[in-house]
Amino acid sequence: MRKLVVGSFMTLDGVVQAPGAPNEDQEGGFAHGGWTVPLFDDELGQRMVALTDRADALLLGRKTYEGFAASWPLVGDEDPIAAKLNRIPKYVVSRTLTTAEWANTTILSGDVAKEVAELREQPGGEIHVSGSGTLVQTLLRHDLVDEFVLVVFPVLVGPGKRLFAEGTAPATLELVETSATGTGVVISTYRRRGPLEVGAMGPEQEGNA
Repeated sequence: MRKLVVGSFMTLDGVVQAPGAPNEDQEGGFAHGGWTVPLFDDELGQRMVALTDRADALLLGRKTYEGFAASWPLVGDEDPIAAKLNRIPKYVVSRTLTTAEWANTTILSGDVAKEVAELREQPGGEIHVSGSGTLVQTLLRHDLVDEFVLVVFPVLVGPGKRLFAEGTAPATLELVETSATGTGVVISTYRRRGPLEVGAMGPEQEGNA
């Protein structure tokens, strides 16, 4: 089975909306777009190159796909991330797109959970998801994510779209790796370990044991 990996830039208070630019996503009146930029240094850039190099395919929602398709082909293959993304197979989840001009792109227009589950069953390497907030919520509801790579920036922005929103399937995760850059960005990798486990603690619980 292929591994499905969700990679996400995230603020310390859990927001994933508009990490790259002020006008990237202003839905809901979000006014803090571009919060990654001041802390995004060469060290983090190299970490992102290494993460992208692991990908064997890319799975995207329509909005993220359209943004990527309008930019990465123009960057050129001298950029290692562009070279990788332009080459590998891409799958875009959309019921409105009829054509996809970015090379090696397939449109998934049916039952999202079913089609993604079938992709995971095919032979091959890792399938990476970037951005694609609405798609990620669907993947979480159907427990289809094998690994999270969370890139947490030491900033607080308040209200905004969050990665783990309502509908996330309860689960227990395993911390596989964590590290920090010189600007305080923490990169942590979590894998699925099993169902959510609960318990009780504290002296007030002793009589109920």
